[in-house]
Amino acid sequence: MPISLADPDSEERLSAEERMKAREDFFRLMSHEIRTPLNGVMGMLSLLTKTPLSPDQASYVQTAQDSGEHLLTLVNDLLDYARMDAGRIALETTEVHLEPLLQSVAELLSPRAYANGIEVAWALDPRLGYIHADEGRLRQILFNLAGNAIKFTTNGGVLIHVGLTEAGLVRFSVRDTGAGIPEEARVRIFEEYGQVETSHATRYGGAGLGLVVVKKLVEAMEGTLTLESEVGKGSIFTVEFRAPYGLNQGATQTLSSNIVTLVSNNEILTEGAKSHLSAGDCQLMQVDRTDTPAAGVIVLADRAAFADGPAPAPCERALILLAPEQRDEIAAWREKGWAGYLIKPLRRSSLLERLDTLDDQETKIAPKPQNDDERIVSESAPNKTVLLVEDNPVNALLAQILLQREGCRVERASSGEEAIDIVKNNRFDLIFMDLGLPGIDGLGAVREIRAMGVRTPVIALTANAYEEDRRASIHAGMNDFLTKPIEITALRHRLQTWSGEQRAAKSA
Repeated sequence: MPISLADPDSEERLSAEERMKAREDFFRLMSHEIRTPLNGVMGMLSLLTKTPLSPDQASYVQTAQDSGEHLLTLVNDLLDYARMDAGRIALETTEVHLEPLLQSVAELLSPRAYANGIEVAWALDPRLGYIHADEGRLRQILFNLAGNAIKFTTNGGVLIHVGLTEAGLVRFSVRDTGAGIPEEARVRIFEEYGQVETSHATRYGGAGLGLVVVKKLVEAMEGTLTLESEVGKGSIFTVEFRAPYGLNQGATQTLSSNIVTLVSNNEILTEGAKSHLSAGDCQLMQVDRTDTPAAGVIVLADRAAFADGPAPAPCERALILLAPEQRDEIAAWREKGWAGYLIKPLRRSSLLERLDTLDDQETKIAPKPQNDDERIVSESAPNKTVLLVEDNPVNALLAQILLQREGCRVERASSGEEAIDIVKNNRFDLIFMDLGLPGIDGLGAVREIRAMGVRTPVIALTANAYEEDRRASIHAGMNDFLTKPIEITALRHRLQTWSGEQRAAKSA
C-alpha cells in the first residue's frame, strides 16, 4: 500500500533512504512549481521594458523587475540549502576545460555587473588547461561567490581567477573592490541566514544562504574555503582543492608586439587583460589617459575613459573596449579612426586574435579572416528553424518571442508525443525541450527522437535548476541545459553554440 506523506505516522515507517528520496522529490517539485510562474513574470517584464513606456511606467516596471530578482534569489538560496541539508551531495567528475567555464560565468553575470556600474573579468593561469572535477558544482560555486560580490560592489569590479598553488592544489578565487567585511561578521556570513548587516536581506534580497551553499559544496569536494577582507578595500574568497589537472605547452599564441597599452583606471579590467595577454607571451602597460603612443604600439582603450563619447583614435592600431549594450556605438568609433573593438568581459581568444590581426596589418601580411564577436549581433540565430516543446502557454509564448527576436523560425509542440510526431516529418536546426511535459516527459521524448536516428541538437528547457537534472538531460541524449527564468545572455549563448559554424566546430 502506498505511503502518504500527509499521514504523520507514515514518515516513521519510511527507511532513511526513502525519506531522503521523498524530500528530494518534494524540493524538485517546489523548484519547478515556483520557478515556472516566475519565468513568466520575469520574462514578460523584460519584454515590457522593450515597449514604449512613460518615465513613470518605466520606473514601475524596473521596481517590479528588481523585486522579482530578489524573489528568485531567495527561492534559489532556500531550495539549494534545503536540498543539501536533506542529504549528501553527489559529485560527478569530468574533464573541465577552464577557459570556456570562466568565460561563460563572467558573461552571464556581466549584465548585473554593468547595471551596478562595475566590471567583471576573469583570469586564468596560462599554464593551466583543464582539471578533473564536477563542472556543475564548480559553476555553482563561482556563480554564488561572484554573484554575491557583484551585489555588494559599487566601484571597481569583480575578478574571477583560477590557478595553482605552490603545493599543486587548484585554486579558485573571487576578488572584489567592494566595501569589505568587518572582522566580526566574517564567521557569521558562513552561517545559516547570516548577513554582514541585518538590513542587507531587505536591501539586496536573498536569505543569506549563498555562502552556506558554497561552504557545503567545498566540503563535499574535500577542499577549503577562506576569506580575506579589508574594510574599504574589498574581499577575496578562495577555494582550494586537490584535483588532477592538465598543463598547456608554452604560450597559447605568440604575438609580434610584446607590449600592449591599456587606457583604463579600472584595476579589475586591467588584471583580466594582463592575464589574457600573458597567454600570448605579451605584457601590458596601463595608463590613465590617451596620450599619443609611440610608433607601432597597440592600444586598448576602455569606453569608460571617454565620458564625452566617441573620440579620435590615438593611433592606427587602437581598439575600443565596449560593454555589450554599447554596440550601437561601433560605427561611430570606426569613423573616428579606431581599428576595431572588443566586447567586455574580454575573451582571451578574441583579444589574442584581434592583436594578431593588427600585427599582420603592421607587417603588411594579409590579415587572417576574423569573426565579429557574436555578442554584438542583433540576431544570434537568423533563419534557424527551432522546435519549441513547452506545455505551459505563458512560458511557451515567452520562449517563442525570445527565439523570434533572435531571428529563429519557431514551431511549437505542447507534449512529448506531439514533438516526436513533428520530428518524424520535419527537420530542425535546434530543439528546445521542456522536461516537465504531460504524457511522455522531455527525457522520454528525446530518447525516442534519438532512437529514430535524429541528431539535431536538443537543449533542455526546465525550471528544475539542479545539477542532477542537467546530468539526467545529458544522459538521455540532450546536448545542453537552459534553466528558467530564461536569461537572454544564456539563450544567445546556446543558440550560438549549437547552430551554424560554432556547432560544426564543436562537432568536429
